[in-house]
Amino acid sequence: MSTYYLNYLEELESEAIFILREVWAQFQNPVILFSGGKDSILVTHLAKKAFHPAKIPFALMHVDTGHNFPEAIQFRDDLAKKLGVNLIVGSVQESINKGRVAEEKGKNATRNALQITTLLDSLEEHKVDCAIGGGRRDEEKARAKERFFSHRDEFGQWDPKNQRPELWNLLNGKYFEGEHFRAFPISNWTEMDVWNYLTKEKIEIPSLYLAHQRDVVKRNGSWIPNSEFLKLEPNEEIVSKRIRFRTLGDITITGGIESEADTMEKIVEEVSTMRETERGNRSDDKRSETAMEDRKKDGYF
Repeated sequence: MSTYYLNYLEELESEAIFILREVWAQFQNPVILFSGGKDSILVTHLAKKAFHPAKIPFALMHVDTGHNFPEAIQFRDDLAKKLGVNLIVGSVQESINKGRVAEEKGKNATRNALQITTLLDSLEEHKVDCAIGGGRRDEEKARAKERFFSHRDEFGQWDPKNQRPELWNLLNGKYFEGEHFRAFPISNWTEMDVWNYLTKEKIEIPSLYLAHQRDVVKRNGSWIPNSEFLKLEPNEEIVSKRIRFRTLGDITITGGIESEADTMEKIVEEVSTMRETERGNRSDDKRSETAMEDRKKDGYF
């Protein structure tokens, strides 16, 4: 009898597909949280593989802050149409208009934390019992505490000290009325794994991840893109740099890096030499040592 071995990328793929199938088996109305970023693109691709030749059984849900990169929004719309899946969009601007949340003020104002209310409202409105995310443990210390199945209480909150054990690949998706789960199929992937897999599978990504000329301003040690939402300080100057983005969030908080990596193969080479986490240029994570964990406890992605 011949023996069949999986390489490490195939093992990660197999694990993620198992989790996606478990989500479909255990929950009534799961969705994929989709932002147009590389991790949500990867999760969507894995879902396509998990249920082939049928189409993806999950709707895509995006919380639109109104401050997104236009390229990411266009990519989102095009992919949903190509896959023939339902796209659910929750609007932070609508939440502001309804008085559900208040717009931040000041130089470093962001709508990032405002997404929490919009997300929880969208999950409740559409009766979602499991939201599948692209969070990975190597991204940030709070995300390292997540399990594959992450329980949220009736207020949508996360308690990192009250997580369910996941022994022998047994995942517990039981919940009471009003509660829901987040699922993280690519928890064990690293940034390098993601790029190696995207390259191997020839998966299309937004051009924002590739090096290109862009108008930016240096702020808090990061190159922030110029946009209609950016308010310049007297000592700040817009310059043109060859920039790419390692992670995508709001255009107001996502810092780029100077790079010549204009192909996925070059990105793999570049990432292999980096020592700073990809979220190191996200200004929302620099607000405090526990910024991400505090947001997650309130119901963030």
